[in-house]
Amino acid sequence: MPMFTAPDGAELFYKDEGHGRALLCLSGLTRNGTDFDYLAPHLPPLRLIRPDYRGRGQSQWTGAHSYTVVQEAADVVALLDHLKLDRVALLGTSRGGIIGMYLAAVAKDRLQGLCLNDVGPEIALDGLARIADYIGRPPAARSLDEAALALEHVFPEFTDVPEGRWRQEAERHFIVTKSGLQLNYDPALRDAFLAAMEGGGGDLWPMFDACAGLPLALLRGESSNLLTAETAAEMQRRRPDMAFVEVPGRGHIPFLDERVSVQLIHEWLGMCL
Repeated sequence: MPMFTAPDGAELFYKDEGHGRALLCLSGLTRNGTDFDYLAPHLPPLRLIRPDYRGRGQSQWTGAHSYTVVQEAADVVALLDHLKLDRVALLGTSRGGIIGMYLAAVAKDRLQGLCLNDVGPEIALDGLARIADYIGRPPAARSLDEAALALEHVFPEFTDVPEGRWRQEAERHFIVTKSGLQLNYDPALRDAFLAAMEGGGGDLWPMFDACAGLPLALLRGESSNLLTAETAAEMQRRRPDMAFVEVPGRGHIPFLDERVSVQLIHEWLGMCL
């Protein structure tokens, strides 16, 4: 199992597949590298790197105090150093996109480009409220089939979803135990999330503006409750050269194997790799 040791001693999991140009994929807040399983078959030949953040997936749990954008960004840089990679193109889903913008501000020389999946420098309160409702709480479903049905019910804004997709999502984000399903991340992530909300997110637009000079792309689910159309429009105004697509039939977050998503990612990769 590929692991590396972060500077503070945390053991962190990652996948490193393929050869050539490097694409680093960073997942959503409660999620892990399997976020990109649907996209992977549609990518051109390249080196695909998918870490699990500390406290998620197969990485070590290190406590709520360490589940921050700053720490997770430092872990990304440590992974790049471990892999002896000077620069990578970065595709960030939700939390991963925020980490990507932060890295553009503090370690721009490590990036060849940034693609944001349904996230920007302003986070809608409706989206934050939805996350606060479920994060860190064990699922009520007793089986993966029940969980799949629950996901389909909770996300009615997703239409034309591939057959079996909600079951695939359940398999990737829950662990089957004798007592039912469990989360595949540290429940203490809830404490970190709520603490961040209480502290306020601050003004993230300077981080977005720090992406100047980097090939930039944005995907937005047309029914996203996290990235508003107004925020996406302001991002386009500030970066007229930013590749952009709105993904029909998707909320937060697009799966990335939608036709328009794949087309945009290929266009962006052509700009930065």
